[in-house]
Amino acid sequence: MSDWNAQTITEFRANEGKVGGVFEGAPIVLLHHRGRKSGREFVSPVMYLPNETDSDSIYVFATSGGAPTSPDWYFNLTAAGAASVERGTEAYQATVRELPDAERDRIYAEQARRFPGFAEYERQTAGIRTIPVLELSRV
Repeated sequence: MSDWNAQTITEFRANEGKVGGVFEGAPIVLLHHRGRKSGREFVSPVMYLPNETDSDSIYVFATSGGAPTSPDWYFNLTAAGAASVERGTEAYQATVRELPDAERDRIYAEQARRFPGFAEYERQTAGIRTIPVLELSRV
C-alpha cells in the first residue's frame, strides 16, 4: 500500500471518516476488496457520490487519477460483485453494480460538476477509456 493510502486510511479512521489536504471536505469511503488474482485483502480510499434517492447506495468512480487504465480495486470489485465499505464511522457489506452508459454519464457528470477534477480525469482518458462508475448498495 502506498504511503498516501496508509496515511489517508489512518486519518479517515481517526477523524470519523474525514480527511484533510487536497480531499478536505470531499466525501471519502474506504473500500475493502480482495485481489482477484492474489487473494490478498486491500483497502482503497476513494471519493464517492451519495445516491440522492437511496441513502443505502453510493457511487464510486474508477478514475485512477486520469490514468489510461482503471485501478485494480475496480477489477477486484467487479469480479467479486461485493465489497466492504467504511463510510464515516460505520462499516457494511455492499453489492457492486456497474452503471450502464446513460446512467453512468448522468452520475459522472454530477460528480464532475461537484468536483471539477473529475472533468479533467475524463478529458485525460478521452479516446482511451470510459471511466467506469460503480454503484455500491448496502446489503
